[in-house]
Amino acid sequence: MTVRDIYTFLDELSPFALQEKWDNSGLLVGDFAQEISTVVLSIDVDEALLASIPDNALLITHHPLIFGGLKQLQFNQYPAKLLTPMIRKNISNIAMHTNFDQTHLNDYVATKILGYEIVAKEGFVAYFGVDEPFEHFTQKIKKAFGLEHIRSVHCHDHIRTCALVTGSGASLMKNIQADCFLTGDIKYHDAMEAKAIGLSMLDIGHYESECYFGAILAEHLEKLGLSVIISPSTNPFTYH
Repeated sequence: MTVRDIYTFLDELSPFALQEKWDNSGLLVGDFAQEISTVVLSIDVDEALLASIPDNALLITHHPLIFGGLKQLQFNQYPAKLLTPMIRKNISNIAMHTNFDQTHLNDYVATKILGYEIVAKEGFVAYFGVDEPFEHFTQKIKKAFGLEHIRSVHCHDHIRTCALVTGSGASLMKNIQADCFLTGDIKYHDAMEAKAIGLSMLDIGHYESECYFGAILAEHLEKLGLSVIISPSTNPFTYH
């Protein structure tokens, strides 16, 4: 099976045309004609992951390794430091980012990880009903994502409706029509704005809310008869 065969399958599963204008999903490294027998799934690319991947594999990541325009490749700098071993080992790379968020990731986290039924979807945002006290809901979310600590903006004592955007979605808060908004990477000024507009928020972490990417996609790829390796990569943050 070639990279193009797999790319076509992925495009039918989660159309690359759905990606945001600023995104860079698709084939980033490699050759459409390359024959593939092993597929590795990961959120990101890191050195340990590349060292463990067999030669001539296809690496499908959630986040694009090449994001902005490349003006130079310094081999001791990011991303060239990671591109170098990929080229040496003939590892192709396809990224499925904002397209996969919209078609699969948010739905999976809401229903399979949190156990709620989605009542509405608006692009990246999945809405579901809660009807639980804020503190009880907060502890439930904390446990579901395996968070030792959870940052919150507390504007409601009782949560009836909730919106979810995995990864980093605080920029969407102005359009959220719910009591509580779950997303990652909430900044200080995001929290100040949320407090002002009366929107409760829970920071569910970027890595923690997207680490299911490999498990979701593997179920589909295994139907093609491919050898699929799930590697969630390493969370760049450590907590003390």
